[in-house]
Amino acid sequence: MRHPSATAALLASAVIGGLGLSPGAAHAQSKSPEARAAWVKTCTHKKDDLDYPCGHWQLIMRDGRKVAVPGAATSQIDAKGNEVHDTVTFAISADGRVMAYERKSDHRLVVQPIAGGPARTLPKAAVPKGVGTSDIGVYLSPKGDTVVIDYGDEPVRLPAKVITVATGKITTLPLGEGMGGFSGDGDEVLTKRYLSDNTLRLTARRLGGASVKATPPQLVANAPTLALAPDGRTVAVFTSGNADTKKPPRVRTYDLATGQLSGGADLPLSPGVPPDLAWWGPDGLLHAVVESGDVGETAVIRELTVDPDSGAVNQTGRYTISKTRYAYVKAGE
Repeated sequence: MRHPSATAALLASAVIGGLGLSPGAAHAQSKSPEARAAWVKTCTHKKDDLDYPCGHWQLIMRDGRKVAVPGAATSQIDAKGNEVHDTVTFAISADGRVMAYERKSDHRLVVQPIAGGPARTLPKAAVPKGVGTSDIGVYLSPKGDTVVIDYGDEPVRLPAKVITVATGKITTLPLGEGMGGFSGDGDEVLTKRYLSDNTLRLTARRLGGASVKATPPQLVANAPTLALAPDGRTVAVFTSGNADTKKPPRVRTYDLATGQLSGGADLPLSPGVPPDLAWWGPDGLLHAVVESGDVGETAVIRELTVDPDSGAVNQTGRYTISKTRYAYVKAGE
């Protein structure tokens, strides 16, 4: 989730309603249903000059369309049910075909296909009593069939919940483990646990199965971006480099089972600006996203594929998000 106009390439508008596409957007289902990102604009209170999210969430589609999601809330609720003018409960699956959001009418969490159709309401237990939606993080698996609800600052008190979207079945991750992302095929989650000796334990936990654990070196523990491969043990590790010394970002791989850390390779990216998001495709291809644009500037998002052995980078896409944004979220984030 990023806080601080869609590009001129956005060709048409559609609206996703609570139960499907509006009649005016019926043609949209015949077009590409993948979303790249979603964003919501900024408004400013006249009395106190404070910014807040307003309007509708807007999807940026891969085919250039702009699609509004009027059923998604642009505010949250705290533990007492009071409205909070902030927004983080919106997620898009890595394949761009499914979204999860907080419903405006009742602040329940729902999951819905990007192409339209009924929204599936998650169990009330996803946000337990005494917890507000302002206290949670929402993660979608690469295909959007599984949701993990992480409770942010309360990992010791509340274990993260894993919800199967189709059935509503809930399981939990071990108490104290925070969400680090899904594997490329969605069969595992990468979790993080900070230990009493100030080290970090990474665990690749197969949903409903075994796990692989490791206490990685500081280079891995401090890396800004990690991504778990479909094999459930290989982690892509992106380090920042250094803008002052003009040292570029690097990519390495770390094996949770053996502890082996590859030598890595420099990336042809600006020093100190590593990918802020990465994931493996089910075919083993490593994807990454690099963004630029400060608050008040147009955000430029570059979509890349990365060879973790050579550091070779291929730009597969590029889009922008309006400088009027309050917040945005990218597919797979």
